[in-house]
Amino acid sequence: MNATPPPSPRERALLAAAAREFATAGFERASLNAVIRACGMSKSSFYHRFDSKQALFDRVVDEAAAALARELAAPDPAELAGPDFWPRLEAFVAHAAAALAKPAWYADLGKLFYLPDVSAERSAAMRRLLAGVDRWVQAVLKAGRACGAVRDDLPASLQAELAFAVLQAMDRWSIRHMETMGAAARRRLAASQLDSLRRLLAPD
Repeated sequence: MNATPPPSPRERALLAAAAREFATAGFERASLNAVIRACGMSKSSFYHRFDSKQALFDRVVDEAAAALARELAAPDPAELAGPDFWPRLEAFVAHAAAALAKPAWYADLGKLFYLPDVSAERSAAMRRLLAGVDRWVQAVLKAGRACGAVRDDLPASLQAELAFAVLQAMDRWSIRHMETMGAAARRRLAASQLDSLRRLLAPD
């Protein structure tokens, strides 16, 4: 699959303005006029690109997810297999925590994902993002089970559902409290969360 190219500076300004507006106001109360003013675009140009608020929201989610994926560079699950499975995951989590601490327009993605007035049932982009993360988690667990780093006393599908639910709960809590934590506290939280997952998933 070809990597999605980064948006142009003008497109990035539009996406940043829209992400900020959705994250601040929520989906229903978000103002397209506020987005248009913030990015300095004419209404005709804006409506030539997007015919609805939902189309804009989905584009923001798609592009933010692509930008975050480029920044995080998640490892191929197959490369994690082996005696260093958990240390490699720990290194990735530390890298991800540092990347997410950087100021960037796509940092609002987490807030968009948990808005109370929009859901995966409503947003095709959110469904795509969820499916992609779920596939990666399943592949990581498969690699861990194959090398003995992840317990195999549960059906693989049930284990994946449990792990994904725990990850979502951790993510939701972290996003709610992220602005009250400094960089060091965020790194410690990420490490503690991974340790909790390890205790849940690793063999006794």
